Amino acid sequence: MTFGPIAIKRRQVLGDLYAVCDKLETVPVHLENAEGEILGFADESLGHYADAYLFHVPEDICKKLSTGQYIYSFDYDYTDPGVTGRNGRIKLNYIFLTARKSPEPAGRTRKIPVEAEPA
Repeated sequence: MTFGPIAIKRRQVLGDLYAVCDKLETVPVHLENAEGEILGFADESLGHYADAYLFHVPEDICKKLSTGQYIYSFDYDYTDPGVTGRNGRIKLNYIFLTARKSPEPAGRTRKIPVEAEPA
């Protein structure tokens, strides 16, 4: 299995947590939840100014990440337990990838001809 790293902006991954998340060294990436399959890991090895996470996951997962087929969710702890909420800084423990639900394909509809009324 080949691993292809893919870089994704921190803001795109973290969403609302972007402003309160501390820099990470390495964090495991799981499928669905903590009991799910371990896909690889993510880090910020691109440097201080890159502001992106580098995901080290299999190439098929990289392709799905690049096309937005996963939703990100997290397990985290507050770095200072006394300060929680909007002002509290967080440290990520895990990143979970959940497959987006694809919309049901629209069924084919058949036009029923309307009979002309006699004049």
